[in-house]
Amino acid sequence: MGAQSDLGGRVEGATRGEEEEDRQRNDGVALNLNNASDFGARSDTSHPRSARALGLKRAENFGALVQATRTLTLEDLASFCARRGFFFPSGRIYGGLRGFYDYGPLGAELRKEVLDDWWYYFVRRRVDVVGIHGCIITHPRTWEASGHAEAFFDYLVTCTRCGKEYRADHLLEDLGIKVSTLSAESISSLIKERGVRCPECGGELGEPTPFNLMFTTYVGPKRTKANEAYLRPETAQLIFLNFKDVYYTMGAKLPFGIAQIGTVFRNEISPRGFLFRLREFTQMEIEYFVNPKKLDDCPLFDEVAQMKVKLLSAETQEAGSEEHATLTLQEAWESGLVKAKWHAYWIGESLKWLSRIGIDLEKIRVREHVRSELAHYAIQTFDIEYYFSSMGWKEIVGISNRGDYDLRRHQEYSGKSMAVEDGAELVIPYVIEPSFGLERVLLALLVDAYKVSGGRPLLSLRPCIAPIKVAVFPIVDKPEFIEKTWKIYVRIKEHFTAIFEEKGTIGRRYYSADEIGVPFAVTVDGRTLEDDTVTIRFRDTKEQIRVHVDELIPTLKRLTEQEEGSWRSGAGAGI
Repeated sequence: MGAQSDLGGRVEGATRGEEEEDRQRNDGVALNLNNASDFGARSDTSHPRSARALGLKRAENFGALVQATRTLTLEDLASFCARRGFFFPSGRIYGGLRGFYDYGPLGAELRKEVLDDWWYYFVRRRVDVVGIHGCIITHPRTWEASGHAEAFFDYLVTCTRCGKEYRADHLLEDLGIKVSTLSAESISSLIKERGVRCPECGGELGEPTPFNLMFTTYVGPKRTKANEAYLRPETAQLIFLNFKDVYYTMGAKLPFGIAQIGTVFRNEISPRGFLFRLREFTQMEIEYFVNPKKLDDCPLFDEVAQMKVKLLSAETQEAGSEEHATLTLQEAWESGLVKAKWHAYWIGESLKWLSRIGIDLEKIRVREHVRSELAHYAIQTFDIEYYFSSMGWKEIVGISNRGDYDLRRHQEYSGKSMAVEDGAELVIPYVIEPSFGLERVLLALLVDAYKVSGGRPLLSLRPCIAPIKVAVFPIVDKPEFIEKTWKIYVRIKEHFTAIFEEKGTIGRRYYSADEIGVPFAVTVDGRTLEDDTVTIRFRDTKEQIRVHVDELIPTLKRLTEQEEGSWRSGAGAGI
């Protein structure tokens, strides 16, 4: 970094000394976010002194408490996210509403970054996928044709004594009873055989009854059956309804895909697991249309063929085992575990994107649905599951071969042909569907990103998705430093999400920025006033580089765009 003024050298040196001491004590301790408490949370929820700080607030004694307990639950993660402005229970001043969360300032930025990256990766950079944005409410016949009106349900059991209602399969799973099939008869038999009673009062449970998960509403002033409509439970059907319009207006040729991001609604019986099971959430879906005779004609397959995946087949599960096999996607397709090459390709592409945004693929497996859990529309489905220590393996992405079920049903119910030309042939395409649940992806992302370094928490989010890219600090709270820092901050804000804070010691400001995932901190010190250079501090390594203010924006852009590793220490920053 070269020579510094007394002021800059003294304060920065002290800060680096504290950090080095902390690193030697407890460097690289990773917290399991599913199993840990919000050690830094305090009962007071006052706003930070500077509104500009967007959640930049000190976490007292966090490191010591972490070392004492070393656990973090999803409930405490929810507390942490509320305290730092990522997510708030919706309607919290009225006691909240189960299954609904609002995005706070940091959560809204994180959401936008992840959605934008998904859209870039799966739509904008590709030549074979286009996007649409469909309505939340559409013609109710849509849901009759799709099968949702008839088959989109979970089984509900009600206590005959206190009237409390439970989702039947969740109730059994909570008691450690594996549910291998979802039929009413098998669930009823299990409840009776195991003597399962109401967890609330010990009363007897009634028979399982189907409960449709769609929210009902009305179009127009009259609340009659004729005016009944539904809030969409998935975005996919809007893609199918618009399939032929998109095909012809865009001059598309098979194979090609249509993508959509949007809010969906499911009236879950028992929402749970913080962001995992919500009643209102966001889906990111692609319906990829393929000639049914060309499901194995995939020229892009070589891009993913040698990817190794942990694959748990339906056959293995039906034999009573949870042992996955590690094999390449090439081997999975050649062995027939994945029936269609295009299906295997989209499994690989989905895994590549999850890795790209920072999810550890070592905590991922690909599980095939057994026959009894296959959706009414599916030929074959694989879930990409993430391992949460408090919940076990849980789906964050589903990838289905939907066959021609949806297009044929809409053709039947509408009387309009859904066939299109593929060369000289007229076909109704098969559909491969990668379906991502945004909030589940964010939950896994936060779990993977949360670490403790030097006894202090940090969110090790990749710069490409970090909600705040840059923190800008004067090294001391003095007018000449604040004025210079503010000018730099305003310039940075034209290019990046950034925060400014002048209060507190520089070390504490660094740590507060680390906790909300800010990858880079720019500091104006004594030397800045002499030669117009500033330091850039790296969140994960605590290393610093010095650059001239004229090179600051280009340098930050290079760092933000760096691949894994190099952005952590400035390697390749061009300095």
